[in-house]
Amino acid sequence: GIAGLPPPMPVQSFGMGIGGNPNLSRQSRRLYIGSITPEVNEQNLADFFNSKMIEMSIGTGGPGNPVLAVQCNYEKNYAFVEFRSAEDATAAMAFDGIIFINGPLKIRRPKDYGGMEIASPGVHVPGVVSTNVPDSINKIFVGGLPTYLNEEQVMELLKSFGDLKAFNLVRENGNGPSKGFAFFEYVDVGVTDVAIQSLNGMELGDRYLVVQRASVGAKPGTPGMIPNLPYDQFPEIPRPIMPAGKDPATDSRILLMLNMVTPDDLTDDQEYGDLYEDVKEECSNYGAVEDLRIPRPDAVRLDEASGVGRVYVKYKDSESATAALNNLAGRSFAGRSIIATLLSEDSQTTPPLNIIFAPQPDAPPPLPTS
Repeated sequence: GIAGLPPPMPVQSFGMGIGGNPNLSRQSRRLYIGSITPEVNEQNLADFFNSKMIEMSIGTGGPGNPVLAVQCNYEKNYAFVEFRSAEDATAAMAFDGIIFINGPLKIRRPKDYGGMEIASPGVHVPGVVSTNVPDSINKIFVGGLPTYLNEEQVMELLKSFGDLKAFNLVRENGNGPSKGFAFFEYVDVGVTDVAIQSLNGMELGDRYLVVQRASVGAKPGTPGMIPNLPYDQFPEIPRPIMPAGKDPATDSRILLMLNMVTPDDLTDDQEYGDLYEDVKEECSNYGAVEDLRIPRPDAVRLDEASGVGRVYVKYKDSESATAALNNLAGRSFAGRSIIATLLSEDSQTTPPLNIIFAPQPDAPPPLPTS
């Protein structure tokens, strides 16, 4: 450890609140650096920030080095960097996505950050693409990526349509193998539709790309998925995910959410019950929920089990479902960005909706009878 720094803190709920650390002044001077590699150490990371901030005149510019201390946790692949002032820490967030040694640095506030969320004040670092893709109508999802492609290779493909403002390739546990999908945004939002139309359905290796806005309901007429794509080639997208139609005024009152839960979240009865209640409470903020189904891996019916990884919310009316879509699509849940669409009751999906919403046994919905 480093004298004066507390032991490394778990960051599983990072960004979800200020925590219980009373030393908020210190926390406002610290940054969390995720996905570090073994080649990164306290000294070279401090030297990197110091040299880059001085070189680009970023920060307060006071005497001495901007970085006071660094602490690395190699077991969990993250580090904390403490700066001489909160202003220097905020300015250093402009380096989110900068390449250091073998990959981009993912820079975030610590989970118990207690200051105001102030973005870096208009600082642009040439060649740096942020790893934090903001939730907006211009946030794009790309699936079906060959898992052997790294960040630089995927970005090279996407940059053929314009400069990237932000990009995040989703990996197992944040630093493991690629999951085969990513989120990104262009500097020039005017190229968004052109890129979607050109990339969607493109053959890449032995797979086909699926490219759409993070919510297919984010903009009327947004290109969705091509129905004839071989969905088996990219299992990260349950099949088929299609918008219910361009006119949501029909009975499109079923909200389908992907990338929200994993099979590991659904095995323990108590954890499943807590998850069910959390999702129901959040979804009820946008209207009356008529039914909620989160298929479990141990479902009695195999056809229902094929829906594991999805969350189905049936609202009493389409207006509520649309409001939920607009508010939840792209939101972060347990560190994953939610992909969402609307379905009507006659939408053709796998598994069929009549299986998903089949009558429950006489047990509470979240805990099926044994």
